[in-house]
Amino acid sequence: MDHKDSSNGFFHKLATFIVDKRYLFFLLYGFAVIFCLFAMNWVEVENDVTTYLPGDTETRQGLTAMNDNFETYAMAQIMVSNVTYEDAQAISDMLKEIEGVQIVGFDDTEDHYRDACALYDLNFSAKEDDPIVLDAMATIMDRLDGYDVSVDTTIGYDEIADLNREMNTILVVAVIIIIAVLTLTSRSYAEVPVLLITFGVAALLNMGTNFLCGKISFISDSIAVVLQLALAIDYAIILCHRFSDEHETKDVRNACIDALAKAIPEISASSLTTISGLGALSFMKFSIGLDMSIVLIKSVLLSMLSVFTLMPGLLVLFSPLIDKTQHKKLLPNITPVGKFAVATRYVMPVVFAVVLVGAFWLSNQCPYCYSYTEVETAKMSERQVAHFHIRDTFGSSNMVALIVPSGNYTAEQAILQDLESRPEVKSTMALSSMEAMDGYMLTDAVNPRQFSELIGLDYEVARALYTAYAVEQDQYGEFLNGLTDYEVPLFDMFLFLKDQMQSHNVTLTGDAQEVMDDLFEQLDTAQEQMQSPDYSRMVVFLNLPEESPATFTFLDEIRGLLGQYYSGNYYVVGNSTSSRDLAASFAGDNLLISVLSALFVILVLLFTFQSVALPVLLILVIQGSIWINFSVPTINQTPLYFLGYLIVNAIQMGANIDYAIVISSHYQELKTHMPHKEAIIHALNASFPTVFTSGSIMASAGLLIGNMSAQPVIAIMGNCLGRGTIISIVLVLGVLPAILVLGDSLIERTSFKLKGIERRTRTSTGAVKLQGHVRGYVSGMVDADFDGVLHGEMNASVSTGSVVTDEGGQDHE
Repeated sequence: MDHKDSSNGFFHKLATFIVDKRYLFFLLYGFAVIFCLFAMNWVEVENDVTTYLPGDTETRQGLTAMNDNFETYAMAQIMVSNVTYEDAQAISDMLKEIEGVQIVGFDDTEDHYRDACALYDLNFSAKEDDPIVLDAMATIMDRLDGYDVSVDTTIGYDEIADLNREMNTILVVAVIIIIAVLTLTSRSYAEVPVLLITFGVAALLNMGTNFLCGKISFISDSIAVVLQLALAIDYAIILCHRFSDEHETKDVRNACIDALAKAIPEISASSLTTISGLGALSFMKFSIGLDMSIVLIKSVLLSMLSVFTLMPGLLVLFSPLIDKTQHKKLLPNITPVGKFAVATRYVMPVVFAVVLVGAFWLSNQCPYCYSYTEVETAKMSERQVAHFHIRDTFGSSNMVALIVPSGNYTAEQAILQDLESRPEVKSTMALSSMEAMDGYMLTDAVNPRQFSELIGLDYEVARALYTAYAVEQDQYGEFLNGLTDYEVPLFDMFLFLKDQMQSHNVTLTGDAQEVMDDLFEQLDTAQEQMQSPDYSRMVVFLNLPEESPATFTFLDEIRGLLGQYYSGNYYVVGNSTSSRDLAASFAGDNLLISVLSALFVILVLLFTFQSVALPVLLILVIQGSIWINFSVPTINQTPLYFLGYLIVNAIQMGANIDYAIVISSHYQELKTHMPHKEAIIHALNASFPTVFTSGSIMASAGLLIGNMSAQPVIAIMGNCLGRGTIISIVLVLGVLPAILVLGDSLIERTSFKLKGIERRTRTSTGAVKLQGHVRGYVSGMVDADFDGVLHGEMNASVSTGSVVTDEGGQDHE
């Protein structure tokens, strides 16, 4: 058949344009890569997962109120091991003298000294990024040089930078593994650089366009490039193999055009399952799912774009080298696996059904956690090691902030007194618990005489000051009553005195001025952290773990206590409340992701295979791999961060289903002209390179992330994804073939034809030009490239390729 007279279909015209204009595309991609190298620096990264909580949760509302009204100063926990109590006390005195250190919590109780270990709770006088805090931390480390020290703090710690360094290392190792895998599965060594260049450009495009999404999560920012490689490498491999097939009988240009024209619909259809699974994430109530969905779907689409528009030109450019570096098949056939599937077709499905039920039950018992601070990973940073060392020695420290309407100091004192009497509470901190001077607390109310005696102020001046305060507060009744018994909280009066001194209405001299200057500095610090015009903040340290029924019950009791003094507009905020809100949203998100990802994929498969039973069987196999995957934490009794389950569930369903699709497609095609038992063996041999390539890359990427990242969320996702992919590969190679053979009659009985999609039978005579799949009877002279199966007799010359007969057939020269 003359190539010039081949189909003028849309895909063929598009492929011709892309191949013929390849240098234009090279130029465009060059500009795009340069732009993206700069645009990568424009991406804003959100490091706090609680930002993605629904706006109606208490944690999100409380954090918003807290961040809008208060400053949070730097804190640190420092444990010094193998010291006597006398030395520990000397260290405490030394720490208090360091500029920038505001409070050093240390005493002789077991909360701060036990088993020759001293624990210091440090509060600094500024935020974490303030130079005075950074200098103070450096001074502390210098003075503690020579001691056995564990430091748990985020001062000077850039988690994003550390994570980026980890991911760069992971990416390098992943590329080395990928090169090895591609070399094993390629047909020519020169195909490997073509694939790597295509992926590298796609990855740069994705990273360089993330700024269009606004601020993205640290999870999306760090793992998208590795997951993009694992999710989308199949597309490049499909086009590469298509080109190799076409190039056997055609010149480079025409082979590339025909390969691309055939690959575009094939790759687009293949991507639908992946996009469907990722799309399910966008429906999560916890909006980090939408964040990851957008970034990862964008990465898949840009990978497809690079394969469709950049890779064809690279294939043409590298074609001489591809031809020279062809090699024999390196991967073996897996005929024994196929024979095993046939032999166990009555046993394996039953065993799988039993395992499926057990895995379903075990996965539902999975010990989920909703805060990752207590999750230990294979690799841990120095800060994480210190955190667990301190935890194992002194127990957990669980801080909760109470945000209440400001101004009611009496209520605050009553709340703190109630909480401090409870065994669940270790300590509290608030304005009402801070000493002003001479035993008076900041929120204690005093009259003019008490105030004058406290700060050494003339009594008449104090009365005048109280008079001015009463007038400013519109409390004329107190003024008319003579002010003798008029009491004002010290904190409010000190702030008023400061304003009057700055306005030069009141002047102090000598020691009184110095004392008040020091006090005002402490008041400013306290006010920034504990009080605003709208809210007051109280900090409560619990003896309870961050996540436990007892913790959540006590949080309800705290809310009940606050409700006794405030009618509303109060919040309880901390890791424990965040965990509770996340747990509440997880139940709905879990069901939603499971149902939607399976539903979207099954709809794609329904139209792809035009059978009701086959998509259900494929979904069962992959869903089974998901249940088995998340049975492992139950069996090992290791906590699993909930986000790892939600995201890996969607990715595993959307991506790993491709392995089952490849085997099923080959089997459905082969069984039309050979016995079912032979068809499944040939289908496995034909599918194994694709499954091995995609699966090994996905599993390697996941396990590398899981074992080389110290960030708990990233590490958990990586381990789950790697483990889940390996389980999926084992099931689609070891269980699915037996299910397909045994369930073949059911698949056929539930097959259907979609109106307008089924193939039409055409009758023509004379000279007929054809391109495409032909099924039926042809009588006449055939002169065309042929790739298919002929049932009947053949009397023709075969100029290229080969003739293979089925068992029982005859081949005569």
